[in-house]
Amino acid sequence: MTDFFARHRPMLEDAVQALHARGFWTPFPEVPSGKVYGETAKADGEATYAALPGQPFALPGHPEQRRLGAEVSPWGEALRITYPAADAPALIAAAQGAAEPLAAAGVETRVGACLEILSRLNRISFLLGHATMHTTGQAFAMAFQAGGPHAQDRGLEAVAVAYTEMTRFADAARWEKPQGKAAPLVIDKHWTLVPAGISLAIGCNTFPTWNSYPGIFASLATGNPVIVKPHPAAILPLALTVQVAREVLAEAGLPADAVLLAVDEPGAEITKELATDPAVRLIDYTGSSTFGNWLREHARQAQIFTEETGVNSVVIAATDDFDGMCANLAFSLSLYSGQMCTSPQNLYVPQGGIETDQGHKSFDQVAAGLARAIDSLLADPKQAAGICGTIANPATKDRVARARNQGRILRDGTPLLLAVDADAAIAQDECFGPVAFLIPCADADDGIARAAHLAATKGAITAALYDTDEARIHRAAQTFARAGVNLSVNLTGNIFVNQSAAFSDFHVTGANPAGNASLTDTAFVATRFRRVMWRRPAAAV
Repeated sequence: MTDFFARHRPMLEDAVQALHARGFWTPFPEVPSGKVYGETAKADGEATYAALPGQPFALPGHPEQRRLGAEVSPWGEALRITYPAADAPALIAAAQGAAEPLAAAGVETRVGACLEILSRLNRISFLLGHATMHTTGQAFAMAFQAGGPHAQDRGLEAVAVAYTEMTRFADAARWEKPQGKAAPLVIDKHWTLVPAGISLAIGCNTFPTWNSYPGIFASLATGNPVIVKPHPAAILPLALTVQVAREVLAEAGLPADAVLLAVDEPGAEITKELATDPAVRLIDYTGSSTFGNWLREHARQAQIFTEETGVNSVVIAATDDFDGMCANLAFSLSLYSGQMCTSPQNLYVPQGGIETDQGHKSFDQVAAGLARAIDSLLADPKQAAGICGTIANPATKDRVARARNQGRILRDGTPLLLAVDADAAIAQDECFGPVAFLIPCADADDGIARAAHLAATKGAITAALYDTDEARIHRAAQTFARAGVNLSVNLTGNIFVNQSAAFSDFHVTGANPAGNASLTDTAFVATRFRRVMWRRPAAAV
């Protein structure tokens, strides 16, 4: 049995420090460079991925009653990979069999195993990049980062929070209470960490690892067996994760079945059966509010941590860098064709126009500036493919097609830019995909009020403001804080509203309908276990 905790303790200590400092830190470089990952890493990752399509995926010892898998790359290739699949009862039974030894292993053993899993996943980041690219439609550079190092950062963040919370208090103490002239009361007290139960991680199509790693690693570190349920269209990135995890767990002397893969197919999903099993006590879910509401109604035995539907807004009140603002928004609107939970959708512009460093700009001039910036950004087809990727789900194309008739087209194509009225129904809910709405409002304060109201009532993960009035900026910050949404102000250059940095940004606040959890704060982790005490009078000396 390898002492993974000792091996990775320096990284863990740095991670815990970064949690509190909230500055930039990562042990997992985001640049897909041979100088970082090894001169042969790129070729090795490509070759390993190329050998996977058309083959059975190996998960030794995993429960298997059949083989399933019908992934089709949004780039056009049918993967033809089959995975071991089992019914919900078989997966639950296997997880229950792993629960006791996992809980008994202790904090350092579990945390050490998690750190080793993340380190090995980092070493196969090129493979994970190709797997992510060919299941989500992201371009490779984004797939490498989001499917690899950035997801690993979020997993490590969860492990660091879990370790901090599990070691926050002493696990044993001698309690002495003076009794005046009588002998003091002397009690020996011991505390045991008791995991909540089986954890179910329900993955999404667009960011299968980035959104799933926090819940997977928070649960595993705190002693809860994890059943990983990928989206049927994006199995491979999480299957690779489960494969690595099971290998490491076995080497650490822990049951491999502490991490299981739940594969199903459209029309024969097992998610609901798993989610409502009494043994499942933790559920991590990313997806639509429709299914989120179903979970809340039916999976009442479990704690549910969600990231759900939201309407992200930008208020354009004024700017001292019109070109920089338009270029920044053009990239945010185009990145991965708007298929990010952080992508802006509603852009509020005063109907009388705004003041800029180029003079007054009317509503239509602001719209034209944005359209020109998008056209310029995407003029080169190769660059456009690298930024936009492709559409992950045919339903997204249908959604955008329906939206075309809902407003005045300001820019056609991907992304589609429409002018709509402030009260237009289509702008009151999430319209996921490469479409954004330019909305006239009475003035800047009206735009701020409308955007904040939508965040509070319909949910939002991001909000942005462009303004030159300091007093209004501070009022807006307070308004959006009350709405429970993170605000970015006057972003230009290479920082975008879409981005969320581990160890610094708390992704989703849990304070509006776009999600009830935050990646990765104390509340996301600490309730995955409880402290239970046993005590007795101290033996006489």
